[in-house]
Amino acid sequence: MKKAAVLGIGLIGGSLALCLKERTRLEVHGFDASKESLTLAKAAGVIHEGHMRLESAVEDADVIFLAVPVGSTPRLLNRLATLPLKRGCIITDVGSTKGEIVRYAEGLDNLRGIFIGGHPMAGSHRSGVQAAQSLLFENAYYVLTPLPETPLPEVQRLSRLLERATRARLVIMNPEHHDRVVGAISHLPHIVAASLVNQVADYNASNEWFHRLAAGGFRDLTRVAASHPVMWRDILLSNRESVLALLEDWTREMEGIRRAVKDGDAQAIEAFFHKAKESREGLPEGRKGVLPPVYECTVDVPDTPGEIARVAHLLGEKGINLRNIGVMENREDRAGVLRLVFDNEEELKKAVFCLKETGYRVFEPDED
Repeated sequence: MKKAAVLGIGLIGGSLALCLKERTRLEVHGFDASKESLTLAKAAGVIHEGHMRLESAVEDADVIFLAVPVGSTPRLLNRLATLPLKRGCIITDVGSTKGEIVRYAEGLDNLRGIFIGGHPMAGSHRSGVQAAQSLLFENAYYVLTPLPETPLPEVQRLSRLLERATRARLVIMNPEHHDRVVGAISHLPHIVAASLVNQVADYNASNEWFHRLAAGGFRDLTRVAASHPVMWRDILLSNRESVLALLEDWTREMEGIRRAVKDGDAQAIEAFFHKAKESREGLPEGRKGVLPPVYECTVDVPDTPGEIARVAHLLGEKGINLRNIGVMENREDRAGVLRLVFDNEEELKKAVFCLKETGYRVFEPDED
């Protein structure tokens, strides 16, 4: 392999391009509709060359990455099917749904490349090429979804390239199985979070205390509801079959707990929460997943003038990058009133150590 083309230079595409540029000998070319993104990517050393013409970006490419939203992938595949791609070229994507896209690519008779669906299960709260980093995928799962008829040597070529470039954990999975798994751990949670926020918003229309008291835990519980509406529209429509089946299961789960509450069945209610507690405690820690992690802590501070500035100044003196700071107006289940958010786990750990050493009471999300 000599040339890679990354189509879509945002967070994921930019990070992939940077991984390939830093850890392989491939010439990395980027394609994007935004001239500004290409200029930023070139200036930051994310790509070797940028293109606003698809033809020049993919010319003689050995591997092509489609790093565009799920809803845009079929259109981009249609355009690639009209181009004289290099013989043996591998085409892969990064979308969070696989079944529909894999089937669509399989049905394009004129597509000269070999399509292998892909999904790097890592993300960030930030977006755009300016947030690209070569460590984004390290130790994360990277799923490939080849079909049974996909040539094994090509799957192995792509796997080796990705393992070397991203340092991710490669997994081979059936496209439909992938969609059910990701639907349960990502797509359904987004729906549930959005529905909770919408329900509370409806209540708040006649009583503003619902939003006033919805800080703290409620805001954290539903943070994924702030995701991009158009992106999630396309994801749900692309993974329609799995999402519908998951929603039916969710409805049965809710009906079960509703019935237990209505009947006053204390044993069933306790069993409901006991199962959830055990399952939650059994989830793997320190592992990158499909939902972007949040690195935050809360700090108990006295209600005196200048205290917030003191905390920020203390972290700044230690060279700790504080991404966001907020005042929690209600104290729900813990004493903290300042909510501090950081870019990564290392910054969070340094901040917690620094604040505790200074005498502050610090609480991390999973602490009781």
